Amino acid sequence: MPLALRRPHPAWIVVAVTFFALLFSAGLRSAPGVMMLPLELHFGWDRATISFSAAIGILLYGLVGPFAAALMMSVGIKRTMLAGLVLMALSTFASRWMTAPWHFVLSWGVLSGIGSGAVASVLGAAVVNRWFASRQGLVMGMLSASTATGALVFLPFLAWLSEGGAWRPVALAVSLGCAALIPVVALFVPERPETRGVRRFGEEEGTAPAPPMKQAATPWLAIEALVRAARQPVFWLLAGSFFVCGLTTNGLVGTHMIAFCGDHGIAPVAAAGLLSLMGFFDLIGTTASGWLSDRHDPRRLLAVYYGLRGLSLLALPFIDFGTVSLTIFAVFYGLDWIATVPPTLKLANLSFGERDAPIVFGWVMVAHQMGAALAAFGAGVIRELTGSYTPAFALAGAFAVVAALVFVAGIGRVRAVRRPEFA
Repeated sequence: MPLALRRPHPAWIVVAVTFFALLFSAGLRSAPGVMMLPLELHFGWDRATISFSAAIGILLYGLVGPFAAALMMSVGIKRTMLAGLVLMALSTFASRWMTAPWHFVLSWGVLSGIGSGAVASVLGAAVVNRWFASRQGLVMGMLSASTATGALVFLPFLAWLSEGGAWRPVALAVSLGCAALIPVVALFVPERPETRGVRRFGEEEGTAPAPPMKQAATPWLAIEALVRAARQPVFWLLAGSFFVCGLTTNGLVGTHMIAFCGDHGIAPVAAAGLLSLMGFFDLIGTTASGWLSDRHDPRRLLAVYYGLRGLSLLALPFIDFGTVSLTIFAVFYGLDWIATVPPTLKLANLSFGERDAPIVFGWVMVAHQMGAALAAFGAGVIRELTGSYTPAFALAGAFAVVAALVFVAGIGRVRAVRRPEFA
């Protein structure tokens, strides 16, 4: 009996598996940044064309989110995860035989975008709300960190695989990684706490179960949740700020940082190592942000995060791109990479209730990925037209500063209040 008491709560096993699923999903979305130069060399495609495929994948990664969240409520979290992983594995594996730009758009843009969208931040939100009654901010911080860590920490390995202009080993590695997770999810992710005979982590014995939903849980629930959320100003505040978040992270830095460093004579492996360093410090920064979100006003945290991010992006084009200056930037920027996610989810939970919040957060993520897609494509176009990435990074930094000022102006006026029908 004492041994049984020391067993971890099943919620932590689900979190561990979800962490790695999000890790590989985000790693897939970052791979086109590594493949950009090899595809240019192998096929002769221009940077704008390759950026367009990356932008499509990033956009669908977010757009699928709210519908995936609704599917998680109807067909289940496990089945949705498995479907996403299968689609990611198959589409990236098939890309090894592509010969035309539209093949790249279909495999790495459309199909993998849909698959990775089912295994994105909305998955973390759904898992947190279903399995945790306490420590939600901390756990969401950990899961959010996994998305940035996956997007960055695998890059040195993928860059090593792409040495000499090779791109097929990158596609194979991503495909095999996604495929390896399929049996792990099937075996270790129960659908609900009740399946394992436990309550949510931190839930007291006398807590009444959640009331049944008034409407059927179907993908159309995503549209209904959007209509309800759009009536509240806080939704537009969160969506607008997350548009800027995507613009300044995976869309710009995640997609173009290796190429930007290449313009300054830095080898792809070294540039990928820089992004990996950001991923390591993001794991610290976003987890700490989750801890802070459980204790402080999330709007004040967001004002600080966007302000610091904007200033760092404005400064980047004017540093000397030496080892010391780039390391300082990587540490500073990594701590703030997606520290915005835990306080944003907390505001969504407070405003829309724990049942609808994952779906609403999915729509907020759509705005995030719209910003990321704009940056992924726009920065490539700017580089083609001007021969420099400096205008793109300066614009992104300015947007982040504006987002910070909006939160500063809105503190005390935009109130996140739990609506009675979601209580």
